[in-house]
Amino acid sequence: MLNGILVIDKEKGMTSADVVYQLRKVLHIKKIGHAGTLDPDVTGVLPVAIGQATKLIELMHTQNKRYIGQGILGFATDSCDISGKITASKKITNKVKSTEIKDAMQEFVGQIEQVPPIYSAVRVNGRHLYEYARAGIEVERPKRQVKIFAYNLVNEPIFDKEKGQEMFDFEIECSKGTYVRSLINDLGTQLKIPAVMKSLRRTSSSGFDISQSVKLSEITEDPKLIDQIIQPIDSFFTNYVQMDLDDKLWSKVKNGAAISLKTNAKKVALRYNNKVKAIYRKDGTIYRPYLMLLQNE
Repeated sequence: MLNGILVIDKEKGMTSADVVYQLRKVLHIKKIGHAGTLDPDVTGVLPVAIGQATKLIELMHTQNKRYIGQGILGFATDSCDISGKITASKKITNKVKSTEIKDAMQEFVGQIEQVPPIYSAVRVNGRHLYEYARAGIEVERPKRQVKIFAYNLVNEPIFDKEKGQEMFDFEIECSKGTYVRSLINDLGTQLKIPAVMKSLRRTSSSGFDISQSVKLSEITEDPKLIDQIIQPIDSFFTNYVQMDLDDKLWSKVKNGAAISLKTNAKKVALRYNNKVKAIYRKDGTIYRPYLMLLQNE
């Protein structure tokens, strides 16, 4: 059985579900799923779990994400990106200084509250927000707490005097559930100039980065390539405390028994025959099963 994580560099125009569908078809695999949805217009890192690795999806979701992208000062849209309808505009007559943009970005670093864009997949009363938007129905959007670890300006902004707009490059590291589109929109509010996201690319997710990624087309053209590019399950646990089991402890672990360990770590990756077989979590003075990966060979 094939077990591991494929790091796909998703191209523009595809949904995350499209990627999984294509991989399931070409690889003839049923146990497969992605961790961290990307909007169709967003490119970059989409981790896809296969086989036993599908058990990791919930854990993969909790990892921080990194993005690079471009924003425009001068107008805003209902979707917070350039695909939406313009809701506000302001012609810029003088270049906005990079120091002003940097200072405004720092206001969002830390724990913040976000309201998801109306054109998003968040569900309210069983329906996606974008369904309400398309039907012209107003609905209260649920607020969420997210954490921004870094929000930086990259390069010098480009001022287009004729259009009265300014384009800027940015990079962001954030927690799960963060809407980068909203961050660009909110940056505009902070600067008192409407802003919109022009493009976005995810460079890191679930502990994997763009340097480890492959295009979907590479796999569909040569399915045998997967044996060379699939990331092993163990690669996800590089930041975990890891302990090797002897035969006696392995006999207990494979049967899901609680055990004592010489560590104070909250979670421990337990290895047998050089493979992570289980994640155990501290419960008082002992450790109990949190995630079993017995078929990780």
